[in-house]
Amino acid sequence: MADTEETGVTGGTGDRGGVAPVTGVTGAADDQRPTGTGPTAAFRAARDFLLRHREDYDGARKGFTWPRPAYFNWALDWFDRIADGNDRTALHIVEEDGTHTRHTFDALRRRSNQAANWLAAQGVRADDRIVVMLGNQSELWETALAAMKLRAVVIPATPLLGPLDLADRVRRGRARHVLVRGDDIGKFADVPGDYTRIAVGGGEEAAAAGWLAYEDAYSAPETYEPTGPTHADDTLMLYFTSGTTARPKLVEHTHTSYPVGHLATMYWIGLKPGDVHLNISSPGWAKHAWSNLFAPWNAEATVFIHNYTRFDAARLMAEMDRAGVTSFCAPPTVWRMLIQADLTALKNPPREIVAAGEPLNPEIIERVREAWGVTIRDGFGQTETAVQVANTPGQPLKPGSMGRPLPGFEVVLLDPVTGEPADEGEIALDLSARPVGLTTGYHGDPDRTAEAMAGGYYRTGDIGSRDADGYLTYVGRADDVFKASDYKISPFELESALLEHEAVAEAAVVPAPDPLRLAVPKAYVVLAAGWEPGPETAAALFAHSRAVLAPYKRVRRLEFADLPKTVSGKIRRVELRERTAEQGGGAAEYREEDHR
Repeated sequence: MADTEETGVTGGTGDRGGVAPVTGVTGAADDQRPTGTGPTAAFRAARDFLLRHREDYDGARKGFTWPRPAYFNWALDWFDRIADGNDRTALHIVEEDGTHTRHTFDALRRRSNQAANWLAAQGVRADDRIVVMLGNQSELWETALAAMKLRAVVIPATPLLGPLDLADRVRRGRARHVLVRGDDIGKFADVPGDYTRIAVGGGEEAAAAGWLAYEDAYSAPETYEPTGPTHADDTLMLYFTSGTTARPKLVEHTHTSYPVGHLATMYWIGLKPGDVHLNISSPGWAKHAWSNLFAPWNAEATVFIHNYTRFDAARLMAEMDRAGVTSFCAPPTVWRMLIQADLTALKNPPREIVAAGEPLNPEIIERVREAWGVTIRDGFGQTETAVQVANTPGQPLKPGSMGRPLPGFEVVLLDPVTGEPADEGEIALDLSARPVGLTTGYHGDPDRTAEAMAGGYYRTGDIGSRDADGYLTYVGRADDVFKASDYKISPFELESALLEHEAVAEAAVVPAPDPLRLAVPKAYVVLAAGWEPGPETAAALFAHSRAVLAPYKRVRRLEFADLPKTVSGKIRRVELRERTAEQGGGAAEYREEDHR
């Protein structure tokens, strides 16, 4: 591989061993205690406590307390402290063509300072909202740190989004700035609003269209002076996430709920200083911030990224070996593709491997254990929270169980009828012991927030069961939302999109089993007058779906049929789900791959 950029790296392919002491901050690797007072010391004390109890679940549960500072800015009070003079690799990106980029902690401190200074010069102020739509590229991490330093609010967006989704984010998020890849500037041509347009790698085309060049930031000063204090409960991130209503929810996180809350995620993964962590996740989704930003850098570990356009298990394992990956997190879709390859091609398996999204099939866990000698550990969390329940390092695992509550999380199961604690019911968090790693609510939607926080509990909308040893097993969603290729899908959103087509009178979307993706969206459609069921109509609806929905949302199966309804006229999706699961596709089903 050839280096495209190397900023202060001391050598090696991933700094797996020979960890140098961190300059300017007490190191946890040698178990020294923090000195001084203030938010950094409190954060470090909590972090170091979890590191010392990595494999002592009972001790961690009993002794851990959340740091709850009045003022805290993770980029300034934590990252910059551990990064100052630190020449270990913080970010290592390998591209599909074999080129790679490494940035040291200190380099990212300086580059994010430049970005903060330059963004401020372009008018970015505290509390301004910025839609950030970048891929796994250096600028994504620079701008995340820079926005925190500026006390601006980031609205993460995946590059998969189209103009309709982006218009919704700009409007409901009240975005004053957008920062996107040069390849995506065309998506904003019809997105209304008076917002600053910033492009990364846009070149002359972007400049001609009035976009500012992010690259100009690298001429800004490398030192940054904060303009004011950061309150711990100031808004840091606004995440759009699919729900059961027509509009995605807007989840609000603060300068502590994610940065501090993901101490729990660090603990679940088992990260420690000097690790090289690979998390496969797309930018724009909460899991990316979980495991590609906060958890690894809370632990002073290296974030490793392998970019690819098409998944190649053999290539991924080769890059893991080259980089010296010590911890690995992947969604179930990736695990299902990995076991189809020769897992023994990975010569140095990671010490820690975890999965999140939905429970893994026992066969997958066993095949990985046989090949690598390591057991995949499940974890459960949401965009609204850090990881709540998980199998943590060094603890006994039970087949099918997602583990036990993380330190700092008091989890109860609420009976769906009585609302009282039970051994099976809705997974909820006790707000009398409110964890730091919990959303403040749904931005701009007090009714939804009140519903989610009713009765002294935060209600996840997921159902679980608890055994006599306190292990929790995931049962399923309490509503109709489902996962497809590890993305959460809202049936109502897809149905609304289908109803925009003149051929559709009614539609209902449910998950259809798929051997690779676990599930894909299937639509049952009642046609409008004048339209006949058949391959031509199916092709028209698939084309419409591709045009108006992001790729991960679009309808993959379709069937023309009447819809079962309740007496009050509500569609009974549960019947459609059961029918789909029992009967499969059949002759009446049309598939998108046959109608392109």
